[in-house]
Amino acid sequence: MNIEKINKIIIEVGSTCVKIDRYNGHNIERLDEVTIQFKKHYNENHHLMEDDIKELIRKINDLKCISKDIYVCGTSIFRTLSKEEKEKFLEKFKNETEYDFNIISQEEENRLTVLGATRFAKDKVCVFIGGGGSTEIAIYDKKIKESANTKIGVIDVMQKFPDLAENYATTDVETVKEYIKERLNLPKQKADILILSGGGHEKFARCSGIKYEENTLYKDSVSPIMMDIETRKKETERYYKSISLDEIRQRVKDPDWWYATRAMCAFTLVVAEAIDAKYIVPTNIAMAYGIIENEK
Repeated sequence: MNIEKINKIIIEVGSTCVKIDRYNGHNIERLDEVTIQFKKHYNENHHLMEDDIKELIRKINDLKCISKDIYVCGTSIFRTLSKEEKEKFLEKFKNETEYDFNIISQEEENRLTVLGATRFAKDKVCVFIGGGGSTEIAIYDKKIKESANTKIGVIDVMQKFPDLAENYATTDVETVKEYIKERLNLPKQKADILILSGGGHEKFARCSGIKYEENTLYKDSVSPIMMDIETRKKETERYYKSISLDEIRQRVKDPDWWYATRAMCAFTLVVAEAIDAKYIVPTNIAMAYGIIENEK
């Protein structure tokens, strides 16, 4: 294989977010991140919405001008479809894009994301993969030592606490955490470092106004920042009560993406406290990193 000619696009379609990465043989670059509320609309209508499917197909076809080498995979919401609806969707997607839509199991999503997130971690770590409709957690020490997967995600929490999408939350973070704890499978092992992956956690930290510092735990160009657990707790409280979500949405290009960010903050603290984490490393690492590592 001529590595100089590689131009592969990897598209991960989640319950709320479509992550589009390009691999050039050396580096992975985030081309785009598009919010399509598959799970929210599915919960409201009990089937995939035609407009959501059309938006996804249109996005895939638009990418053909960049590369014809495109791999598409789907996670949580697509795993829950009935056999009939799944077959109908897969056929429509193939017919209208010429690509297969690969539905990834929760275990494989966990494995691939962990593979990408731990490339440079030298110590025992916990990897948290938070999504709209599922959550995967893994304790990693040279290999996955323990996994805890749950079919609950931030959209489920938002249905219970819709005020979390308001300018300021009226529900306190401890109430949300208790709701999550009662439903989330958590690992029994402990780890000092919690790596946040599967979504735009670094993007959230940089754009939300919460405090962070340079990652001094390990060197990884796509994991450049960190915070200690006490800072994250204080900043989450501030994000619920004092940071204006409306102001953030007005200055970012993807305001819909911020819909469930307070719910994700609560998930993060639940996992961090369960494993006795001392540090949190927020990243934008998604399955693309593991898919590429797996092919090497």
